[in-house]
Amino acid sequence: MENPNSGLNRTGQAFYPKLAFSLIGKNMKNVHILFLISVLLLSFSACRKETVEVDYIPTPYTLKIPSDFPAMAIPADNPMTVEGVQLGRRLYYDDLLSTNGRSCSSCHLQELGFSHPMAGPGGFGIMAHINIGWNTAFGWHGGESLLDHVPLADLAEGNAFLEANNDSIRVRFARNADYKTRFKQAFGVDIVALDVAQRQEYIAKALGQFIRTQISGNSRFDQFMRSDPNSNFSAAEFRGYQLFFTEKGDCFHCHPYPMMTDGNLYNNGLDGSHNGINIGQFNVTNDSNDIGKFRVPTLRNIGLSAPYMHDNRFATLEEVVGYYNAGVQHSATLAPIMTKPGGHLDLQLTPDEVADLVAFLHSLTDTSFTNNPELRSPF
Repeated sequence: MENPNSGLNRTGQAFYPKLAFSLIGKNMKNVHILFLISVLLLSFSACRKETVEVDYIPTPYTLKIPSDFPAMAIPADNPMTVEGVQLGRRLYYDDLLSTNGRSCSSCHLQELGFSHPMAGPGGFGIMAHINIGWNTAFGWHGGESLLDHVPLADLAEGNAFLEANNDSIRVRFARNADYKTRFKQAFGVDIVALDVAQRQEYIAKALGQFIRTQISGNSRFDQFMRSDPNSNFSAAEFRGYQLFFTEKGDCFHCHPYPMMTDGNLYNNGLDGSHNGINIGQFNVTNDSNDIGKFRVPTLRNIGLSAPYMHDNRFATLEEVVGYYNAGVQHSATLAPIMTKPGGHLDLQLTPDEVADLVAFLHSLTDTSFTNNPELRSPF
C-alpha cells in the first residue's frame, strides 16, 4: 500500500519525483553558498590575524654608559626597549619620512661624529648627535627641552629639511608590513590607524630612543683619565690638557669633564652687535638679556665636526682657539666668564700653547664611537 502522506512508495522511490528533485537542487545550492561564505570568513580571519595580532612584549634595553658619566634621565612615557631602539635606528637612516630623499642620517654622518660640514636651515651649523640624551635644551637657541619632541619639527609639513608629507608617510607605512610590525612590537600601536599627531609622536619616540644610544666616551683622553696605559697620550696633548683645565686656557668652565659641555647658553663674544641669526636665544625668549646667547656644544669628537660655531664661521680648530686667544668682542650680554681676572677678554696664549690646546682637542676623538656597528645603517 502506498502512504499518500510519506511522498514515497514502498521501494523508497520518490512518489512525487519532480517535487523531490526541485527540493534537492535548492538544498545543494544553499550548501554551496554556505560553504563559500565559510571559506571567505576563514580567509578574512586568517588575514586579520596575520596583520594585526602581533605580540607586544617589549624587551628592556640597557644603555652602555661609561662609568664616569652621570645617569641618563629616561622619560617615563618612553622607556628604552630593544624594539624601540631598533625601530628608531631604521627610521634614522630611512628616507621614508621625507619627500626629498633625505633622512636624519643625511645631516648626521657617523664618520663625522654624527655631524655635517654643511649649514642647515636658516644658515645654522648642524649640531652633532653626541651624548644628547643628557641634554636639557636642544638646538642652538635651546628652544626645546625634551629630546622626544625635537624630531617633531622635522616631521611638520613645510619644514625645509625633510619636506615631510603626512599623507605620504601614512601610505608608505600602510604598504610596509615590516614597519607596521615593528611599531606594534615597540609601542603596541597600529601606526597606520593613528591620526597625524599620534603617528608623529611614536615616530619621534622611536628616534629619541636610538639617539639616546649615540654615546661617546672612549676617546684617548677618556682612556688617559681612567689611567689606561693604552691611551698613548702625547706630551703636547698633556700640556694642552693642563691649559684646558686651568684658568690659563679657561675652557673647563663651559666644557667640564665628562660631558665636555655644561649644557647652558652664553654670549661668548663672537659679535659686538647682533642681528639676523646671530641674535641668539632672544629669538626664543624675546628677552633682551638673551641677545647673542647660544648653547654650548660638546667638545667630544670636535676634531671631526668642522666648521665651528652656530654659523659655521670658523673652518678649523686653530681658528677657534685663535678667536678665544685674541678676538673676543664685548657686548651688553657678554658672559661674565669671558672677562679674565685682569679685565681683558683674550687668553693671550703663545703660539706653542695654542698648538698644544688644539692637540688636546683632537684627543677627544672617539673612533670606537665613529665605527660602532650598532650605530650604523641597518640597511
